[in-house]
Amino acid sequence: MFRPLPLFIGLRYTRAKRRNHFVSFISLISMLGIMLGMVALIVVLSVMNGFHKEIQKRILGMTSHATITDPTGNMTNWREILARVRKEPSVVGAAPFVELQAMLVNGGNVSGALLRGILPKDEDQVADLRKDMQIGSIDDLEEGKFNIILGDELAAVLGVAVGDKVTVVTPEITATPIGIMPRLKAFNVVGIFAVGMSDYDRGAGFMQLGDAARLMRLGDGVTGVRLKLTDMFQAPLLARQIAYDLGGVYRVTDWTQQHKNFFAALATEKRMMSIILFLIVAVAAFNIVSTLVMVVTDKRSDIAILRTLGASPPRVMAIFMVQGTAIGVVGTLLGVVGGVLLALNVESIVSEMERLFHVHFLDPSIYYISELPSDVHVSDVIWISLGAFLMSVVATLYPAWRASRTDPAEALRYE
Repeated sequence: MFRPLPLFIGLRYTRAKRRNHFVSFISLISMLGIMLGMVALIVVLSVMNGFHKEIQKRILGMTSHATITDPTGNMTNWREILARVRKEPSVVGAAPFVELQAMLVNGGNVSGALLRGILPKDEDQVADLRKDMQIGSIDDLEEGKFNIILGDELAAVLGVAVGDKVTVVTPEITATPIGIMPRLKAFNVVGIFAVGMSDYDRGAGFMQLGDAARLMRLGDGVTGVRLKLTDMFQAPLLARQIAYDLGGVYRVTDWTQQHKNFFAALATEKRMMSIILFLIVAVAAFNIVSTLVMVVTDKRSDIAILRTLGASPPRVMAIFMVQGTAIGVVGTLLGVVGGVLLALNVESIVSEMERLFHVHFLDPSIYYISELPSDVHVSDVIWISLGAFLMSVVATLYPAWRASRTDPAEALRYE
């Protein structure tokens, strides 16, 4: 079977037992360095992907893909808007809502909260609140009964449980004979939910749409309409199309605008972490330079013999490029296999470590989630592999060029 001379000799040098065992050791270290760098990079990026995906899922489970609001703050023709948007091919579901900032009071316990009035059946079309209920059901939000559902952390701060009452105080004021008073109303706690994100569990509550509208004196109006779209990643484009179809009268925002800074920060964090961790792979790849420099020194007589037999400088250069690239390829393959296997099992590994050492690595009040997620992206693995391979090739250029410049007469003078 025909094999090009540089490939044959380069691979033979890679497999051969060298007289200088230190060279072999440096080659092994270079290979392991590339492997460990790739494992670290793949695992960290997979965990960050999983973190971003989980955060995105939980945020959109409580908000919506897009929101339609009236500039006046009171959308009175919301039923007509619902009927129109539900005919849009890009809309999966739509639900009206009333939103208000309020203080919740129970005895001496006071906490601010973002409250939302909803229609339980319609809410199922745009959010996942039903599956997040720990106690009670969103169907318990019946109009006129002034019931409320609270996040578990918010309920704990207020010291209330299902069956208790909590007073809702709005920033709206009411003129009375004794002066100006804030508007307040007692609500019955009928449910507790837990999303797993402190922002919502600590600062959100839900009530029936009509009760919220009555509390805010909106009459038959609502704050707006929330939408769930066919493709959340196309939300900006689809939202603009819906705004155009509605005649440009209403303000249509999407989830990327509502949480733009947050998701931009996550993307920047991933990008910078990728660059930092890729430097580990770069350092390991450029260890190949020192390896090949020592190999070239060790093989000076072999190079001289090859040159006298007619091997051209480019062929000599190709021999050592093959050798260095082989080290990089093996390290890259081992890194891909190890990184993907570890990334796919990191959740169970971390859970087992937490159980054995009785520690909790992720505080949900800080990191939004309590478990370490992982989501391996094929595209990440591919560009990491290509990057490691290219750096390995680049690292071979200088030593291989030095080998091609070897003078046969000078190399064989003392042999």
